[in-house]
Amino acid sequence: MDEEISIIDKRTRNERIKSFFIENRKKIIFGISTIILFIIVFYSYQTYREGFKEQLSDKYNRAVIDYESGEKSLTSSLLVEVIEDKDSTYSPLALYFILDNNLIDDPNEINDLFDLVINKVDLEKEIKNLIIYKKALYNADNVGENQLLEILNPLVNSQSVWKSHALYLLAEYFYSKNEKEKSKEFFKQILNTENANGDLVKESRKRLNRDLSE
Repeated sequence: MDEEISIIDKRTRNERIKSFFIENRKKIIFGISTIILFIIVFYSYQTYREGFKEQLSDKYNRAVIDYESGEKSLTSSLLVEVIEDKDSTYSPLALYFILDNNLIDDPNEINDLFDLVINKVDLEKEIKNLIIYKKALYNADNVGENQLLEILNPLVNSQSVWKSHALYLLAEYFYSKNEKEKSKEFFKQILNTENANGDLVKESRKRLNRDLSE
């Protein structure tokens, strides 16, 4: 008797499973198709990204080779193309190469490239902050107080590891302008910054004790 009940229960369960698949076959097929499509799209995108990275790598390396062979104008145009491709690895590298080798003289063009990398490229937070700091360094000798503060505000108002560097740049900027009270204030902020660079803390103390003490 128990065996017969077990057989009936098994048949009933099988019938329910069969009925479920029949009643929901469209949903099941759609779900499976969606998963397969997702997998295809994911791996296609990965393949595309790998190919795109390889092309950027080739373009960047070709630009460096052109520079070493004396083709500076060709180098700069290739590196600008790399920057405009908005890649998180090669766009910053291309910008650094342009800056380090003075390949573009126009400051407006350089600042446009800075803004593109800072605002349009998907960067890690501290890499982005480093590029903001480099933009400030590039402009420090040629812009007014308000412009320099505007560039550095994202760092000054953050907990970035580059905050103390930004404060030190502002302190030295105002010191060079003989605005000693403003300079002193920024040096003091470095001493009160939690994750300030150790060397900058030492230099700030020296400045305060040697040149800005009353």
